Amino acid sequence: MTQQIPSTEPELAGVRNFRDVGGLPTVDGRRVRHGVLFRSGHLAHATDDDAAFLSSLGLHTIFDFRNAADQKLEGPDVELPGVRNVNLPLSDPADGAEFWKMVRDGDVDQLRALLDDGNAAGRMIASYRTIIKNRTAEHSRVLHALAEDSVPALMHCAAGKDRAGLSIAVTLLALGVEREAIVADYLESNAKHRRYKVHRSSSSPSAYSPEIMELLSPLFDARAEYLQAAFDTVEETWGDVDTYLEQGLKLSPASRELLRERLLD
Repeated sequence: MTQQIPSTEPELAGVRNFRDVGGLPTVDGRRVRHGVLFRSGHLAHATDDDAAFLSSLGLHTIFDFRNAADQKLEGPDVELPGVRNVNLPLSDPADGAEFWKMVRDGDVDQLRALLDDGNAAGRMIASYRTIIKNRTAEHSRVLHALAEDSVPALMHCAAGKDRAGLSIAVTLLALGVEREAIVADYLESNAKHRRYKVHRSSSSPSAYSPEIMELLSPLFDARAEYLQAAFDTVEETWGDVDTYLEQGLKLSPASRELLRERLLD
């Protein structure tokens, strides 16, 4: 028996970008059930009140898509009694380590060279494409777990935007949610109270100058073009969503139907 969370979204002090994915419409007239699928940023800084709220959701599994470097930087998730924690890194810890060091430490000239002229958005698009093509085993594991026993579930990465955003989008595709609704949910991560806070090594005003923040913004935005790149990759690689699910993610029609029964009204 899962709890129906209130329609008024909770204000969590130490967890950003939390939301229930319930209510999204499917192409065949059903809706994602409330109280079974949640998404957020990392839980490392959850307060006692945050943890109490999360515990009240009756979670079965928390999927953490952060890598070892993320966990070293932010810390491990808070432990919630009786909840299974599954760590499925969707990016290699060494991937882009020097890049992210430059984001934190670089001056404006270095950041211009790295991120200007569409380079930042291009990097995000390439990352989304790579995750869809190369992380089929991880997404397969998530969908099979949800179909078998792992709900209610919470999916998160660091900001709850990219890796968690893609994993939620893949799940919603498997459920048959309308494409426009998937994009709209993804773009909710741009709300001011949800956005990941940019961390720079220096606290001086120049470290957060308007130009630097503009250069960094493509990395911390949720942009429809990023998610569209993921959808395009599915179609370019497998032809259509059904083939992607069956051949790419090894999700049989029977497992997909079980998934839908668990997560849809």
